[in-house]
Amino acid sequence: MNKTYRYLRAGIAVLVGTLSVLAFAGTFYRVKIFDIQFSALLQRFFIDFSVAATVLLALLLLLTFIFGRIYCSALCPFGLYQELLMLLFHCKNQSQKNYPYKYFLAALLFGTLIGGTAFLLRLINPYTIFGSAASITCLGLSLAAAIAILVWFKGRFFCTNICPIGTVLGLISKHALTRISINADACVSCGLCASKCPTGSIDFKNKTVDNETCIKCFNCLAACRKNGIAVNRPAKAETKTPFSPSRRKLLLSGAVVAAFALAAKGGIELSKSIAQKIKKAILPAGAGNPEDFANRCLNCNLCVQNCPMKILKKANEDYPAVHIDYSDSFCDYNCHKCSEVCPSGAIKRLTLPEKQKTQIALAVIDESTCVKCGLCIMKCPRQAITKANGEFPHINTDECIGCGACKNACPVKAISISALDRQRTL
Repeated sequence: MNKTYRYLRAGIAVLVGTLSVLAFAGTFYRVKIFDIQFSALLQRFFIDFSVAATVLLALLLLLTFIFGRIYCSALCPFGLYQELLMLLFHCKNQSQKNYPYKYFLAALLFGTLIGGTAFLLRLINPYTIFGSAASITCLGLSLAAAIAILVWFKGRFFCTNICPIGTVLGLISKHALTRISINADACVSCGLCASKCPTGSIDFKNKTVDNETCIKCFNCLAACRKNGIAVNRPAKAETKTPFSPSRRKLLLSGAVVAAFALAAKGGIELSKSIAQKIKKAILPAGAGNPEDFANRCLNCNLCVQNCPMKILKKANEDYPAVHIDYSDSFCDYNCHKCSEVCPSGAIKRLTLPEKQKTQIALAVIDESTCVKCGLCIMKCPRQAITKANGEFPHINTDECIGCGACKNACPVKAISISALDRQRTL
């Protein structure tokens, strides 16, 4: 039975990993596995406050409260990446400390997120790192390589003491209804369970398990030959013990809460600062305006990888988030893939008719270059371009959505696409 837990968890992790790879390969995204990635889901909850986001977030928190940090070992693709590295490196697991600085780090990152910007969170967010690496960005590959080195020396130290998602879920997991525990009567202190623990959560000498850092991989259960370790509910005496934190814990909690409040306030200022430095950019329908989008986009590049026209580009020096480049192609009028796949709410989920009425930019004709061929008129999907006999084509700004089809069709490059301060529905 103990091995069943491990195989079931591993099976789910492999399935999630496979779906994740297929999604970033742009080949399959029927099952939207990234909709339950904690950071993306949390941001969508705050941005949209939709029923779907609220229900999914509640279910994820409930799952953690019942089973502990199963999310980290089964549903996080970056967690699977680290697990594969440990198998590849034949890492020797070792005990790890639970450093208190991680609470301040999580407070800083989630505080600024609530304040209005994901700028700091996306630097060490596991989903963003996974997406950036999967989409072959220099930053993503560098961070993935750094984590690989960390895994070599310290196992899943990132999950226990750096990852802000793990910190939040760990606090819930610490008081979960089911926890890993050692049966002192059956345990023979052989240390097999501890040797298989990737997070160093087991102290076999004192027969204790730190369920805050435990990611419920169940490797320890499969390793134990004496049934000395099991998944069970905490003893009744333990659940009835009144909450009596030490003065040190109270001070730490107060300091973390204060740091969170300051970070939220700082996030407001940081988001304004980012907005002031943003250059105009053409964004996919549903992104709103450049300033808000630059603060909301997690830079996972899932939309970039799934764009069939390949007009979505990764962040660069001019713009710190995903944006549109019409140099080689245009936005297909009958496609809203980016809106479908974005898990964070940075790109609002629009129906195809809504997308087709969203003005993301405006086409502009240079009459000094135009040869009056009329190809732009034939290619415009909204009939927004008209032309009288012998005259230059005229663009109706109340119908043009800035899709770039006319620019792509123009043989003399007489049409440019101008960015807007804010998208609007026609």
